Amino acid sequence: MKRKLMTIVLVLSLLLTVLIPSNVLAADTTIVIAHTNDTHARVFEGKYAGMGLAKIATLVEELRAENPNTILMDAGDTFHGQTIATLEEGASIVEIYNLMGYDLLTPGNHDFNYGYERLLELADMADFPIISANVMTSTGTTLLDPYEIMTFDGVKVGIFGLATPETTYKTHPDNVAGLTFADPSEKAQEMVTLLEGLGCDVIIALAHLGTDKDSFYTSEKVATDVDGIDVIIDGHSHTIFPEGLIVNGTLIASTGEYDKNLGVVEITVVGNVVTAKVASLITKDDAAETVPNAEVLALAESISAAQEVILSEEVGRTTLLLQGERGFVRTGETNMGNLVTNAMLEESGADAAITNGGGIRSSIDAGYITKGDIITVLPFGNYIITKEVTGAIIKEALEYGTSSYPDASGKFPHVGGMSFSIDLSKPVGERIVNLLVNGEPINLEATYILATNDFMAAGGDGYSMLMTETVNEYKALDEAVIDYIMARGVIAPLPENRVTVIEGSYVGTDGTYEVVAGDTLSSIAAIYALTWAELYEMNEATIDDPNMIYIGQMLVTP
Repeated sequence: MKRKLMTIVLVLSLLLTVLIPSNVLAADTTIVIAHTNDTHARVFEGKYAGMGLAKIATLVEELRAENPNTILMDAGDTFHGQTIATLEEGASIVEIYNLMGYDLLTPGNHDFNYGYERLLELADMADFPIISANVMTSTGTTLLDPYEIMTFDGVKVGIFGLATPETTYKTHPDNVAGLTFADPSEKAQEMVTLLEGLGCDVIIALAHLGTDKDSFYTSEKVATDVDGIDVIIDGHSHTIFPEGLIVNGTLIASTGEYDKNLGVVEITVVGNVVTAKVASLITKDDAAETVPNAEVLALAESISAAQEVILSEEVGRTTLLLQGERGFVRTGETNMGNLVTNAMLEESGADAAITNGGGIRSSIDAGYITKGDIITVLPFGNYIITKEVTGAIIKEALEYGTSSYPDASGKFPHVGGMSFSIDLSKPVGERIVNLLVNGEPINLEATYILATNDFMAAGGDGYSMLMTETVNEYKALDEAVIDYIMARGVIAPLPENRVTVIEGSYVGTDGTYEVVAGDTLSSIAAIYALTWAELYEMNEATIDDPNMIYIGQMLVTP
């Protein structure tokens, strides 16, 4: 009798297995998404960067050990930004990502910085798909594969990519010539319909859209416009969502920037229904004791070491010392600051340029200049951004940037295409006078195209007045300066009285002047209505280099 009952139970069990879909019978399935975005090629752990890719590799290994249903993906702006990437046009990052076992990537606007043809080459090098559903060629086809389907314990996960339409002006237009960026919401709807039709139980958008309020196309807009997306792994705006953001039932997750955080999203699926999704971050502090993956670290270090040959490549020559020392660039005009802003103007075609002295980190001696020299001067991977601003905003920026003068400050402005004086007899905030743009008095109500760096454009060093809508984005500062020098071969930049000081308090009464912190030949000369060259000629016997004067030095004056 017992045997007969057992036989009946076994038969019923087999019948149920045949009649009921396997995904209904399956136990709860948890899928983990480990994700990064906007790393901008920050490979190594650093003071101004994140935990480094070798630590991220270790953390992902731990996640995969806990749950084999783990997907590692990146939301773009990956292949450009630091020397280790730009010297090899992204190939070095692909090599590291291959070793880390990335599963998917969608391109950010800066991943087009070498031209879309190079992005296609990087896609061929990658062991993982690079996907986007809305980057269209002139023939109406997608430039990249639009989606990928992965299966975990019988659960089908459909993932599609979205790139920001802002790419058309947040990389050089030549880099995307012939491409169009379709409306992300429209393409997302197409993808959801397609992937649902293919039987996907979970649908994920891997997007480089961001959540900036100034942007029209955002991940929030896609989530609002399109039903059926379970999770959006997002990038572009460098936004940190510690626990994600829910919009219209869609979980939006983003880690910020520069591998400072590793994002983790856990999706619970019962049968074919998503029952829970939870976002969290593993921070740089959380990973302080994490041991870097030895293989990833060794690969990154070997790539960096091999690039020393490239860094030693000569790009030109300077007949003068290029002054970039901290005590000079944070207190006044230098020829290094002029060189950088000249390159910014040439690259962008802007009316004027401004960059902060704190972003200039070294001098270059007279003689041959190497790529490594330029990168040492400009080590942060900052890139050029143009803004449409009023003359009033330019003046406000200069008032703010010089507000600490004569004390040294990283916010001190180096400028191109314009000149101004600091009138020390006036109160802070009202000291900028004689402000000219391209030799003409500034019109405070007129609009100008101003080139700056991405750090200042985001309000860095306190330049909140520059946080206006971006007109365009261009190459990295170091690349622009290298190109500028290579186009000329030999350079001999001198101070040009772009920044002068009037009514100073340290004027001697006996035909001498004692140099104080913040002084330059230009600023001292302005006190006596001289040019720097005239003052230099008066003191040529005691000044070896017009860029090199020191505190306490006595100068001959009229």
